[in-house]
Amino acid sequence: MRREELVDLNAFLVVAEERSFTRAAARLGTSQSALSHTIRRLEARLGVRLLTRTTRRVAPTEAGEQLLKTLGPALDNIAAELSSLSELRVKPAGTIRITATEHAAGTVLWPVLARLLPDYPDVHVELAIESGFTDIVAQRFDAGVRLGESIARDMVAVRIGPDLRMAVVGSPAYLARRGRPHTPRDLARHQCINLRLPTAGGLYAWELEKGGREHRMRVEGQLAFNNAIMVVRAAVAGFGLACVLEDHVEVQVADGSLVRVLEDWCPAFAGYHLYYPSRRQPSAAFSLLVDALRYRS
Repeated sequence: MRREELVDLNAFLVVAEERSFTRAAARLGTSQSALSHTIRRLEARLGVRLLTRTTRRVAPTEAGEQLLKTLGPALDNIAAELSSLSELRVKPAGTIRITATEHAAGTVLWPVLARLLPDYPDVHVELAIESGFTDIVAQRFDAGVRLGESIARDMVAVRIGPDLRMAVVGSPAYLARRGRPHTPRDLARHQCINLRLPTAGGLYAWELEKGGREHRMRVEGQLAFNNAIMVVRAAVAGFGLACVLEDHVEVQVADGSLVRVLEDWCPAFAGYHLYYPSRRQPSAAFSLLVDALRYRS
C-alpha cells in the first residue's frame, strides 16, 4: 500500500465518524474542498461510492460500512503500535555498563540497585569491579564510579555518596608493644602495612592532615597487599598499623579487635561520584539510574 492510500483511508474514516465534512476537515487540519477531493479520489480508485452526501448529513454507503468494519480496527492497531513504540522511547529500558571499585560497588551502588531494579525489569546493569582506573570511553562503559578528586575535567560528575575518611588502626596487642603514635612523624618507628595501588603500581602514601598541615607519609613494614581486606586482617593479627577507609574497620573497631589512632589527623574528603562523558546523550534508563544514585545529604 502506498502512503497516499493510507492517508485517503484515514480521511474516509474521520468523515464517516464525524458524519460531516466540515467537522472532519477541522479535525484533520485541512480544507473541506481538499477533503472532498481526497474522498472522490479514493472512491474512484476503489470503483465504489463510499459516502452518501446530502445538504444535511453525510453517511457511509453499504460499501462504506463494509470498509469501516475492516478499516477501523486496522487503524486502531496501527495507532496502538505507534503508541507502544513511543513508550519504548521514554520507558526505561536497556543495558547500562558501569565500572567501579569493590568498595564503591558494595557501599554505594549495590544498595541503590537492589531497591531500583525490581521496579524496572527492562533495565539491565552490568557492573565491572576493577581497582584501577579504566578508560570508560575506550572500554565502552556508560559510566564509572571514583572518588571526586580523581575524575577528569572533561567528564560530568554526579555525587553519589557522602564524604569519606581514612582510619589508622592497630591491634591492642601491637599498640601495647610499640606504643600509640601521636603525630605522623611517629610512624617512622612503627611497622606499617602497605597497600599497593593498582593504578600506578606504587605504594599508597598515607595522607594525613590537621590544622592545614598536610603529610604524605611513605611508611615501612614487613607486609604489603593490593587488597584492603588483607591489610585489615594483617592489622588484626598484630603485624602493624594500617590506613584504610574507616568503614573497612567499623566492625573491628566496634568489637575492640582494632583501635583507632591519629584520628584527628584523618579529615573527611570528597566521596564517590558517578562520572560519564559530557557529550553522552542519556537514555531514559541511564537518567533513571543517575537520579536514583544522586546523593542527597
